[in-house]
Amino acid sequence: MPSLKDSIERFSASTGVHNNPRARTAFLEFRDALTQGKIRAAEKGVDPANPGRWVVNAWVKQGILLGFKIGELTEMNAGLSFVDKDTFPARQFYLGDRIRVVPGGSSARLGAYIAPSVICMPPMFINVGAYVDEGTMIDSHALVGSCAQIGKRVHLSAAAQIGGVLEPVNAAPVIIEDDVLVGGNCGVYEGTLVRERAVLGAGTILTRSTPLYDLVRNEVYRATAEVSLEVPEGAVVVPGTRAVNKGAASELGISLYTPVIVKYRDERTDRAIELEEWLR
Repeated sequence: MPSLKDSIERFSASTGVHNNPRARTAFLEFRDALTQGKIRAAEKGVDPANPGRWVVNAWVKQGILLGFKIGELTEMNAGLSFVDKDTFPARQFYLGDRIRVVPGGSSARLGAYIAPSVICMPPMFINVGAYVDEGTMIDSHALVGSCAQIGKRVHLSAAAQIGGVLEPVNAAPVIIEDDVLVGGNCGVYEGTLVRERAVLGAGTILTRSTPLYDLVRNEVYRATAEVSLEVPEGAVVVPGTRAVNKGAASELGISLYTPVIVKYRDERTDRAIELEEWLR
């Protein structure tokens, strides 16, 4: 959408847009496109030389930030009472959306794409710029942060936290690809990329500074200044520890948390999580 992109970039770089009706009109068009999934904060497959690479659309983040800049605090009523920027009200759901929202305090902001057949268990929250694809289940107390990209048939288990990012605008968001299971109380933050069919065991925490130990392939995966931490396709990750072998920490027997790949997904793993299909 080149004309919309040009408008967002122009108004984002301008001063005095707070009371500019043209800026608000451009933003509302932008927000509608986000809500409908016509644009997104990151996309896969747009680089012909590397089809598996995710590309960040910085202008989309600029548009979200523009909305916060021009928004005014207002009272809202969406089942509960809120006071927030008028540019990002809570989304109202309708039967025609074909999204299952179970009663109990869940909410999502306008500007988040939620595909038909998504299931939202209470209470959960989806922030602006997030993209949640078909067949995904967002369980109780789960959070999908701003601009996070969630694939098809993902299960975000109870209390799973998918971090968000708006600034810097060129920073990669957290990306969870298709058919991933994120266990209860997991936390995935700081642009971590979880590839297709991976399984994160309950309590797994993944951040930019977290090394990921692969016991199967005898490798250690780390983020760099240019590349986020990446969980390989089909990896089964569980919480673990690693001993500190230097200084007083060694003498005291201190260990540090580390996520560990203990296996890669197989038929036994698939059987263990097939109950998810019944829940749909």
